[in-house]
Amino acid sequence: MSTAPIAQPKQHVASTPGVCGGRPCIVGTRIRVVDIAVRSQSGMSPDEILNDFPHLTLGDVYAALSYYCDNQKTIDEQAVDDERLVEELRQRTGPGPLEEMLADPSTQIHKDSKT
Repeated sequence: MSTAPIAQPKQHVASTPGVCGGRPCIVGTRIRVVDIAVRSQSGMSPDEILNDFPHLTLGDVYAALSYYCDNQKTIDEQAVDDERLVEELRQRTGPGPLEEMLADPSTQIHKDSKT
């Protein structure tokens, strides 16, 4: 009986300083575990999540969901901190150019414009 060597398990999730603020991401991407978890919580299946991120594997999606389940409290706290930081920056800097343009009633955006 022949025994083929078993491949080492692939590391799907890592936290890398300087990549997405050190938040856990799918290895080799900037897709955060929380990005996968939020889609799952909104009712998307792993296959539907792959439609949003076709370069991932099903294993990547399930690994991210597993990682989230194992670290839910920390990841949720990080997400709240991130939202708080975004809101603080918005308060300090005001609306960006796109927000200003969209808020201006004299600006018209035509969906069927060719220009």
